[in-house]
Amino acid sequence: MHADNTLHGTEQLQAEPSGSPQGDSGGFLAPFDVSVTPELLDLALTHRSWAYEHGGAPHNERLEFLGDSILGQAVTVKLYSDYPELSEGELAKRRAALVSSVALAEVARSIGLGAELRLGVGEERTGGREKDSILADTVEAIIGAVYLSTTPAIAERFVLRLIEPLLADPERFTVALDPKTSLQEEAARRGLPHPPYETVGEGPDHDRRYTARVQLGEVTGVGNGTSKKIAELAAARHAVEQLRADQGAPSRSKKRSRAGK
Repeated sequence: MHADNTLHGTEQLQAEPSGSPQGDSGGFLAPFDVSVTPELLDLALTHRSWAYEHGGAPHNERLEFLGDSILGQAVTVKLYSDYPELSEGELAKRRAALVSSVALAEVARSIGLGAELRLGVGEERTGGREKDSILADTVEAIIGAVYLSTTPAIAERFVLRLIEPLLADPERFTVALDPKTSLQEEAARRGLPHPPYETVGEGPDHDRRYTARVQLGEVTGVGNGTSKKIAELAAARHAVEQLRADQGAPSRSKKRSRAGK
């Protein structure tokens, strides 16, 4: 499934893609070798908070809507082709793990997208450049901009390059599918009770943002999202990642100690 060809052609007539794959404000695109129309790139990086403070200027939510569809199609076809043995239910779970706000925010951080965002003063002050929801939405908007600036085939390749590190993560389809359960399992292994979550919301009702914290032992996981559920899932994943990283640290330390002897 892809966007209407008429829309594609109309947007391309507005401005040709820049000759450089990265452009002035999109250096993060250089490794992907794609050329994006400068106007579309700026639009993709513009959060509605910036637009509101600049007289109702256009923002990236329409591109986000488009990019979400392109992302979903590319991931679905990839999983269907690579995992012929999996049931529809298992494929759906894996797709959800790859297109979640948490996963897309990881992608955004890996390419330094946060530094490129155009945010309003309020979002800037409250750490908008690190919010999972804003980062994930912007990734989808960038995908939409790539699609309109190039071709469906190039956009699909771009998506697959973006999610390649996620696909290569052996724990992606365990922790990411149900991080709360994974955290409870980690607690059980340590003989600790199920960890409680503390979740707070901020902002107006129409644009509510949540921050969740969960603690297990000396580890605290923090996550953000547009709902309590998303924030808590992000916090659980953050905590599990830290716990599993800590598991390897003592063993490496012991090996160094033995080597010293």
